[in-house]
Amino acid sequence: MDTAKIFHTGAIASLIWLIGWLVAWEAVVAPLHPGSWLLALKALPLLLPLRGVIKRDLYTLQWSSMMILVYFAEGVVRAWADLTETSRIMAMGEVALVLVYFACCLLYLRPYKKEAQRLAKELLDKVKVPHD
Repeated sequence: MDTAKIFHTGAIASLIWLIGWLVAWEAVVAPLHPGSWLLALKALPLLLPLRGVIKRDLYTLQWSSMMILVYFAEGVVRAWADLTETSRIMAMGEVALVLVYFACCLLYLRPYKKEAQRLAKELLDKVKVPHD
């Protein structure tokens, strides 16, 4: 299996797993208040990039790798501040899944970025006017 396929599969798997993790955390495992499941809706924005990630849309992979950092921040804060051990463990799991997604996106996009830089340099070299 080539590395691009591994990183793409990792991005898809970690995104889907993160969605399930967040829903399970807030609805079943460690809700803030018993019977409270509304905070599980925080996973809904993660559904927006899912189709584009599956289809290998480079633009979606780029913007979602930045959007996912909101979940990283939330996970770090809750790992530090939540009162229950279970909730802190779930927050650390969220951070780990976000880091896997972020790394997979960046590593998948890396060859495309290098090629774009090469093409831009090539174009600039063609356009340069020599100075006398």
